[in-house]
Amino acid sequence: MLDKTVGSLEEAVADVHDGATLLIGGFGSSGVPTQLICALLDQGARELVIVNNNAGNGPIGLSQLVAAGRVRKMICSFARSSNKLKPNAVAFADRYRAGEIELECVPQGTMAERMRAAGAGMGPFFTPTAYGTDLAKGKETRVIDGVGYVLENPLKGDFAFVKAQYGDRWGNLTYRYAGRNFGPVMAMAATTTIAQVDRIAALGSLAPEHVATPGIFVQRVVQVGEQKDA
Repeated sequence: MLDKTVGSLEEAVADVHDGATLLIGGFGSSGVPTQLICALLDQGARELVIVNNNAGNGPIGLSQLVAAGRVRKMICSFARSSNKLKPNAVAFADRYRAGEIELECVPQGTMAERMRAAGAGMGPFFTPTAYGTDLAKGKETRVIDGVGYVLENPLKGDFAFVKAQYGDRWGNLTYRYAGRNFGPVMAMAATTTIAQVDRIAALGSLAPEHVATPGIFVQRVVQVGEQKDA
């Protein structure tokens, strides 16, 4: 019987290895797999490459990983905390200024498309975004029909951490409103996708048209909220 559910957060993140590239869902505070990130903090993996919309914007979760010195490189669109009064809010800025962490700043749409390309098995692609700016330095550029383009590479992850509202034992996921954000594309782009869900739903109870991430892209599901149905 196919069953991708695991019994604990610790089991879910146990094989995340040092140096792994980790895609972490979330936009601001919406859809952030905080419990998985905290479990990884306890697990001990180091030298991580993190792909996320930001570099940590709250006192727990990604900011803690950065503050603990566990992140070697951050690939994100927004590397500045929205609330400097919160604990760990300036962890990335402090470590970056000290030369203790690398930063690759990627326009948000480009980052999403790079992951989509990886998930679709595609190669590099041209985009006009960032042409003529510092973000294009060191990259191949072309002018096609009078428009400047930058060549961008697919962005693949060893692991993806996503947060969904419901998931079944086959790994099918549904999201709540904006909590969907980068989850589906990150699940496609990772070798191993780990989903924390509010509830494990009975198999067949999720309407097919509501499933945003099919189970084929998910390897593990762990419940962190309500009692599971099946």
